[in-house]
Amino acid sequence: MAHLNILFIGDIVGKPGMDLVQTWLPGIIQKYKADLVVANGENASDGKGCTAKEGKILFDLGVHVLTGGNHTWDKHQSQDYLKIEPRALRPLNYPKGTYGNGYCIVETKKGKAAVLNLQGRTFMSSIDCPFRSSDWVLPKIKAETKVIIIDFHAEATAEKISMINYLDGQISALVGTHTHVQTSDERIFPNGSGYITDVGMTGPYESVIGMKTTPAINRFIYQTPQKYETAENDSHLCGMYFKVDQETGKSVELERILFPEFIRKID
Repeated sequence: MAHLNILFIGDIVGKPGMDLVQTWLPGIIQKYKADLVVANGENASDGKGCTAKEGKILFDLGVHVLTGGNHTWDKHQSQDYLKIEPRALRPLNYPKGTYGNGYCIVETKKGKAAVLNLQGRTFMSSIDCPFRSSDWVLPKIKAETKVIIIDFHAEATAEKISMINYLDGQISALVGTHTHVQTSDERIFPNGSGYITDVGMTGPYESVIGMKTTPAINRFIYQTPQKYETAENDSHLCGMYFKVDQETGKSVELERILFPEFIRKID
């Protein structure tokens, strides 16, 4: 039985997240003997988007595909990057005519694999339906490969869990992104699709989901806009590992990654 080893690195936030992956990602790739490495980079450029600068660093480290989300559009440089780099994705279900690619096919050393980027609509922008978008694109992708990884960038846990139930058996794995808080519900669904509700954040945890705490708190207290500033301290890397059967496209093993682990003090 031939397997494909897949790594997914959770939302990389600013310089702390970039510094962390530059230090540790090569070793993690080696540890898991990864054939395909995917990373969500929508916050890589100081918390807002991913430009050619961050993209080059990540691709040089061994990342094969960068996925995005609602913050992909926050910098014009990251929007421009979508026009020239087919490996940097944006969610497929933005309206027709939006530039950039929603999926790509990667030729790994063990064969082809697909990465599809979708975005949820609950508590987020009113864009095209991610469920219907998967309906039309998956047959097209399956004509080339059965190994399909989805980054579902969504706010609501119910929408993510609905999506994995909708697609179970049609894809290899669905990884939830966007909330920056890693969940502990990783599992393989009955028809063979791997899943986690949110893979978590790669970046500074002495923060409010990557943002300096004072302006984040002030947004809630005063209900006014505050300058977004990326935090700096206590960085951790979050990710997922999937072992996928190449013949069936089903996940046969998975592991949640948090490095380094949090220190829990008990007095």
